[in-house]
Amino acid sequence: MRFIHTGDWHLGRLFHNLHLTDDQRFTLEGLVRLAEDKQVDGLVVAGDVYDRAVPPTQAVTLLDDILAEFALRLKVPVVIIAGNHDSPVRIQYLNGLVSRVGVHVIGAVGEEPTGVSIVGRDGVEVMFWPLAYTDPETARCDLCCDDIHTHEEALRAQLGRIRSQMKEDARHVVVGHAFVTGAKESESERPLTVGGTGQVSHEVFEGFDYVALGHLHRPQVVSDRVRYAGSLLKYSFDEADHEKSVAVIDIDKDGNITVSEEALPIRRDLVRLRGTFDELLAKPDAAECADAYVEVTLVESEAVLDPMERLRDVYPHIVSLRRESLAGELDEGERRPVEGRSTKQLFGDFFEDVTGAGLTSDQEAELESTFAEIARELREVVA
Repeated sequence: MRFIHTGDWHLGRLFHNLHLTDDQRFTLEGLVRLAEDKQVDGLVVAGDVYDRAVPPTQAVTLLDDILAEFALRLKVPVVIIAGNHDSPVRIQYLNGLVSRVGVHVIGAVGEEPTGVSIVGRDGVEVMFWPLAYTDPETARCDLCCDDIHTHEEALRAQLGRIRSQMKEDARHVVVGHAFVTGAKESESERPLTVGGTGQVSHEVFEGFDYVALGHLHRPQVVSDRVRYAGSLLKYSFDEADHEKSVAVIDIDKDGNITVSEEALPIRRDLVRLRGTFDELLAKPDAAECADAYVEVTLVESEAVLDPMERLRDVYPHIVSLRRESLAGELDEGERRPVEGRSTKQLFGDFFEDVTGAGLTSDQEAELESTFAEIARELREVVA
């Protein structure tokens, strides 16, 4: 049996106020082609299908189009769970209808787990156990179990009920959405809880042939059978160095697994650049960034007039501009106290922090003249 493990599509995502629907469609169309080329027997989407509980209509249309390709044209069964970004009700409301064409959508925790049986072309039966994301409070109510107070306890309760239903002659795959202890986070993820209390141990998944996880955006292996496929696209510049992929999983009748990571086509990459304004304008590899979303960190001691628009002539898809002083940031021990310092002294400190140089005598004179003019205007207003 061969299936694709993916997740964290975040359809409807905004990236620096840009709608990513076209980028997501481009990559998902590549996923459809991959499924066709690899002749897969199933597709698993491990949560965060949408970026928010009420997705825009373009995102809903995109999901409908992609699921139609898998279920109707390729005849490939699909298993989808809700993640922490999704609305359980909105994700699951059509499950009774679409499950008849092979699309199984689990949005909410049920009292008893519902497995999805898929038989591969080589005759191997795999039971997929979709566990939608839930918080401990909801799990305590839905599972009628007063002993659930953490995410790990919620998972243990669900997995315990699954183990009681497992058939010996089938292989078993858990589809979940969780933060496993020891895995690496990214900037673009929404924390499940504050302070790390939502983390779970990978030992809770012992006894399963494979665990297809969503939530963390970096593709990574937690243990030999527990894996994050990572997000569909790079959703923050913190992920610029990530190698995004989906996992193609082969399971044989004895439970042996083979995993291959397959990159999908992308419409625009993410690139981080750093340098002075002149260096960036004359950057020799600018042509390589012509189709990428670009974040620039500008290292300058002098003010630059309208840098964003001027850089856009070289980097058409620049979306973020940051400024970094050549002097660098002050260490905590070097920070000057505010109390007892005049406005002129405070401005002088600020100017030095930003430019790396103190005010000249001419600049001090100009500053004093400006302060005096402001004071006169204020007195006139009060009078």
